[in-house]
Amino acid sequence: MNNWTSRLILANVVMFILTNLQPGITMHLMFVPALLLERPWTLFTYMFLHDGTFHILFNMLGLFFFGPRLEEELGSRDFLLLYFISGITGGLLSFITPNVAIVGASAAVYGIFLAFAMLWPREQLLIWGIVPVEARYLVIIMTALSLFGGLSGGGNIAHFAHLGGFLGGFAYLRFRSRNAPLRRFQERTAPPPVNRLDIERARRIDRSALHEVNRTELDRILAKIDIQGVGSLTPSEQQFLDRFSAL
Repeated sequence: MNNWTSRLILANVVMFILTNLQPGITMHLMFVPALLLERPWTLFTYMFLHDGTFHILFNMLGLFFFGPRLEEELGSRDFLLLYFISGITGGLLSFITPNVAIVGASAAVYGIFLAFAMLWPREQLLIWGIVPVEARYLVIIMTALSLFGGLSGGGNIAHFAHLGGFLGGFAYLRFRSRNAPLRRFQERTAPPPVNRLDIERARRIDRSALHEVNRTELDRILAKIDIQGVGSLTPSEQQFLDRFSAL
C-alpha cells in the first residue's frame, strides 16, 4: 500500500480508538458549520472522527481499495491535496445545515471515489462484492442518493458533505489538469503521437506471453485510448506502447 494511503488509514483508526476511550475529545474536534469562526481547526479535524464501527469501516475500505492506485497515478502530494480539499469542501457545503455537527472522512473518500472514476471510468466495481457496476455509474448513483438524502433530510448522514467531497475532488482535478507545469513541460517534450498502426499492432500482441505487470499496464493503456483517445497518453505511456507495437 502507498505511503500516505496507509498513513491516513492509520490516523483514522488511531483517532477512532482514542475517541472511544475518551469520548469528550469528539466535542472539541467535530465540525459544526455555524461555529467555524470560533473553532476553525474543526474543518480539518472532523475528517478523522467517526460515529461507529460501520462508519469508519466503510470509509477505510474505500480508501484501502481506491487510494493506493490513485496515489500511484497522481503522486503523493496531489493525492493528499485531493483528499483534504475534498474533505474541506464537504465541510463547507455543510453550511446548508449550519447547526448540524458532522464527523467522518466520507467527504474526503468521496473525492477519492470521484477521482478514481474520472481516471478509470469503465473499471468494474462490485457492490457488496456481488453486483458489478462501472465506476462512472457508481459515482452517478452515489450522487443521486446523496442529493435525494440531503433534500429529503433523511437519516443521520451528512449528505451535503458527500456532495461537497465530489465537488472538491472534481474542482481539484480540473485545476490540476490545467495548471500543472510538469504537464506543460511533458507536452512540449513529448515524442510523436502513437499512430493507428502502432495501436493495432499492440492489440494483436500475444498477451499470454507477457509478464503480468506488463499485461496489466498494456490493458490499462489500451482502455485509456478507447475512452480518452490517443492524445490523452503521457510520454511514458506512448513509449511503453511504442516498444510493444514494434514486437
